[in-house]
Amino acid sequence: MTNQELIKYIGTIYDPSAKKTLEETGGIESAYIKPDGVCEVVVKLVNKEKDEREVRINITKLLKVDLNLPGAVITINEFPKPRPPYIYLGVASGKGGVGKSTVTVNLAKALNNLGIKTAIIDADVYGASIPFILDIKKTPVMGDENELMIPLQGEGIEVISTEYFMPDDKPLMWRGPMLNKMLTYFFNSVRWADDTKLILIDLPPGTGDVALDINKFAPKSKMVIVTTPSLPASKIAVKAGIGANQIGHEVIGVIENMSYYLNPVSKNKDYIFGQGGGIEVASKLDVPLLGAIPINYEEYKEVVKKEYEDIAKIIIKTMEL
Repeated sequence: MTNQELIKYIGTIYDPSAKKTLEETGGIESAYIKPDGVCEVVVKLVNKEKDEREVRINITKLLKVDLNLPGAVITINEFPKPRPPYIYLGVASGKGGVGKSTVTVNLAKALNNLGIKTAIIDADVYGASIPFILDIKKTPVMGDENELMIPLQGEGIEVISTEYFMPDDKPLMWRGPMLNKMLTYFFNSVRWADDTKLILIDLPPGTGDVALDINKFAPKSKMVIVTTPSLPASKIAVKAGIGANQIGHEVIGVIENMSYYLNPVSKNKDYIFGQGGGIEVASKLDVPLLGAIPINYEEYKEVVKKEYEDIAKIIIKTMEL
């Protein structure tokens, strides 16, 4: 008997959970007869826990009784579980220094607090800072049985970032093809928690390679734009929003960060960076201003927490999460 004939016989075995034969499911990983006549078989099932015993018995009967082979070594694996349908929300800014990554982290916290399990892809590859904000200790990223990366986490938020893979204090100096390859892993080879529903994408400033590549992995994903009250910053943020729209992303709102200084003496809002940037961006993009975050958030954590939860509630409603 040839190995090809053996594979054809094993292909007739039924996978109960798939309701198809192993040939139909592509469940035969390998099958061959050793010189001593012993057969080695490796197959995959849709539900190993439920069906392993039945399938093992059926394969053993086929090999030893029907085909009269002297022995068999049978290994049964399981098909990877189907990936849940993640929803993506990009966080973009147009320019650096507006606190986009801090906004991303606080938005993830608020969404998790409201029951929407949220993770983060740190796609700001040249200025990855999410792990620092969440105080995530750099440890080796491990893989699961299906060779998917298990993301590190901080404050209950799972994060995948280039920071995990680069030596300390060494700059990332990659061109487009390398960036694309890295993003492929981030979007297709990460084992997020089973109940993950939403993934925030912390985008780099500008409209370069990474922003364009994101469109391949998360086409038509929604976007929020982060700006400051400064009118020069707002003009660049408008360009980021228009660029996002042009490549098929829907901008659902604007967040004005460092909006004001909440004066602890007068209790007034002091607009030390000017006013109007967020409203200017929202008006030109024809989207709502989702919220305004004070600059001294460490002193007014409850105020900031409520502001982010209010923003998160709008996002949940808008995206029908």
